[in-house]
Amino acid sequence: MVNVAKYTAITFAPVQGFIEKSRKLRDLYGASLILSYLSQQLVKEAEKTTTVISPAIPNLQKGMPNRILIKGEFSKSQVEKTVLSAWKRMLQECRWWIEAKLPDYTYHWEREWTNWGNHAWEIFWGEGDSIQAAMDNLETRKLSRGWTAVNWIGESSSLTGTDGIAFPGLGATTRNPKFLIYHSEQEEIKEFYTKLARKLDNCPPDKEPEGKYIAPNEKLSIPELVKRLITLPEIVDLINKASPNNQPLEKLKRFHEIERKQTDTTPGQWTGWFMADGDKVGDYLKKLADGNNTDQEIQKFSDAIRHWGEQFSENFPKNLGRVVYAGGDDFLGIIYSENSVEPIKPLEAFEWLMTLNNQWKEHQQPINLSVGFVWVAGSVPQRDVLQHCREAEKVAKSLGRNRVTIRVVFNSGQYVQWTCPWDYLHILNKYQDREKQSNWSHIYQDLAHLESRRTFKIENKNEAYTVQKSAIEFFDIYFPGEGKKLLEDKNNKLAQHLVGFNEKDDEIDRAKATIDWITDLIEVGWHLCSNT
Repeated sequence: MVNVAKYTAITFAPVQGFIEKSRKLRDLYGASLILSYLSQQLVKEAEKTTTVISPAIPNLQKGMPNRILIKGEFSKSQVEKTVLSAWKRMLQECRWWIEAKLPDYTYHWEREWTNWGNHAWEIFWGEGDSIQAAMDNLETRKLSRGWTAVNWIGESSSLTGTDGIAFPGLGATTRNPKFLIYHSEQEEIKEFYTKLARKLDNCPPDKEPEGKYIAPNEKLSIPELVKRLITLPEIVDLINKASPNNQPLEKLKRFHEIERKQTDTTPGQWTGWFMADGDKVGDYLKKLADGNNTDQEIQKFSDAIRHWGEQFSENFPKNLGRVVYAGGDDFLGIIYSENSVEPIKPLEAFEWLMTLNNQWKEHQQPINLSVGFVWVAGSVPQRDVLQHCREAEKVAKSLGRNRVTIRVVFNSGQYVQWTCPWDYLHILNKYQDREKQSNWSHIYQDLAHLESRRTFKIENKNEAYTVQKSAIEFFDIYFPGEGKKLLEDKNNKLAQHLVGFNEKDDEIDRAKATIDWITDLIEVGWHLCSNT
């Protein structure tokens, strides 16, 4: 009887939600450190008895993907034990550190920390006699979710509003929801977070803490608190000391919080956020799984992508911002200035964005990239910024992939956006006004005037071609020759490539999509490329 090799596919959740529940840049890094660490613990444990096919470069913790493919048998109970033991170790050391640093409280919260240790993560596991079978089995099992929510009483955290506030009296038996007056606990909570903020900032009792780790007016849940504390080197040392036989948790290096909001001395800082994802990676892996030398080909792919992510993080210009995580085919980064008095100019951010796709191609794998790039005003909450990034990335995917959606978000929450294939992004550099200069105010003002007269408004099918032609001719005035290409595009192939409309769309929808693409280009170009 032939012995057929077993394959195991593993992942866990929530990942994106865990990252996006953030107010500070420190939250993003803390979440990324935790996720990467948990994934690496899985990989290291699996390596003891099996062969890990993906992810490659297991010693590189930063950006470690949470989808793991193994040649061999690795049971779901082993996965749960590995993930939960590493997670519980983090929780335990964070809780003990707080209790040791603030010993004057009587703590009733051990049960709540235990609940979060048991119920924070949902494990997904699949197996099969081939890589494809294991991956399919994983996806099937993901349809049946078994996550358990952590119950709580009282007021919710000020960050997400979905979980209970972590404070010494959280689990007290005297907190009967029938008689609990929530506002009566406010002073106790405020005092606790003020003392904790002072301790983290090494701040004397007679001074207000800066809030480097926690602001005194914050009220965080247990996992939110852990994401902050995990960025403290002292706590990382305690975690690593408690787990000497495992891969150590890396410390956060070169951290600088972004000063985005307006202050008495500085204006609000505009920043650029980019969220990216490789196109159809799952389909490509399935293709590799159906071929010869399956294990080696997938390992080679994973190694190339992971190596690229490592180099991308290392080589990102330090004066331009930071990469939060780069797991390979998905990454998140921020363009900002550490000196808010001298913010990064929008044109400088766009010029860097122009280089991103060529940087991506350096891994030499047949995978394209879709990106959501958000240029955002300083008063927009960070969790909203991340949601804008996610939405912009989805738009880029939905309009044909291999493109970037640029979204400019204002303090009001309103935004303008434009989606463009990578091979045509340079169009913004071809702008020139009637004086052969690059004053974007001219085209912006002309567009506003034409739109006020409803020049580009299509009322019925008979007007579609004429109105679209007028918009393209207007476009050609300021982008010489580019409009002509669209007018000569008899089969709509170029327009379809640029705009991303569906072949099944009717004439009116195509015309409207083309006009919107031109006007959106002007709106975004004016905000990113204008010198005024």
